[in-house]
Amino acid sequence: MMAVCAEVVLKPKKALRVPVYAPCIRPDDFAGLSEAEIGSLEVLKGNRKVRLAELFEVKGDAASKPEELTICLSGDFGKVRQVGFEMTSGRVVVEGDIGLLAGEHMRGGTIEIHGSAGSWLGSRMLGGTIIVHGSAGDYVGSSYRGAADGMRGGTIIIEGDVGSELGNHMRGGTIEVKGSVGLFPGIHLHDGAILIRGDCEGRPGAFMMGGKIIICGHVPSVLPGFSIIRISKSVKFGKEKIEGPFYTFVGDLTEGGGGRLHVSKERNSHLSHYESYL
Repeated sequence: MMAVCAEVVLKPKKALRVPVYAPCIRPDDFAGLSEAEIGSLEVLKGNRKVRLAELFEVKGDAASKPEELTICLSGDFGKVRQVGFEMTSGRVVVEGDIGLLAGEHMRGGTIEIHGSAGSWLGSRMLGGTIIVHGSAGDYVGSSYRGAADGMRGGTIIIEGDVGSELGNHMRGGTIEVKGSVGLFPGIHLHDGAILIRGDCEGRPGAFMMGGKIIICGHVPSVLPGFSIIRISKSVKFGKEKIEGPFYTFVGDLTEGGGGRLHVSKERNSHLSHYESYL
């Protein structure tokens, strides 16, 4: 892979009060453009089309190829949505917070966020890597509401906490959360793997058909559609061996599912009654 060797920096000219939809902020669209040409790209500020340069200071000319380019977003981009939409290569580095739908339908490259991310991070993601050094909202790696096309590939790593419905309708790839998560992680999970190193608010794996969920922290209960099959000494997550022991369940049997839910034995002594079914 060719080294990333050019950088374009965007910085808000003033605090943004309304949402800005900016799917053009990606190496694929910036590649080969001058500073002035990048500033002429259009975004939606509310319901009005404006040029990128009206909202942001633009510094730097782009590399000729997206894989050679880093886009640096400096400042508060919490109102900016769809950054990295369908990007295929290169890097986007956010030096603060980012809004909804970052990395939507992403296919390759890397997005690194040195802050927190809004909901639907990595929605319908196909490839690439997203790293969040803060927390993230709801529906990470998920489909839109009413749809069934969640994340299919790639990697999402979140250092902090995540909201509800992590990996909704996920069909591939991996999500690692180093903090805790809200309700319904892995709801409608079909394939792929979710690792939660912290606690889970509840109802993991509802309606799951396949894939794997690993919870290293506390979970209040396991849904009745899951049946314990063993106590596992360790569980694999990619190339990593996660030491247990874990209560391993299969489910969601109410849907005819065959997914695996692994829950820390040491952190969930209130689930010890399941051992009588082994």
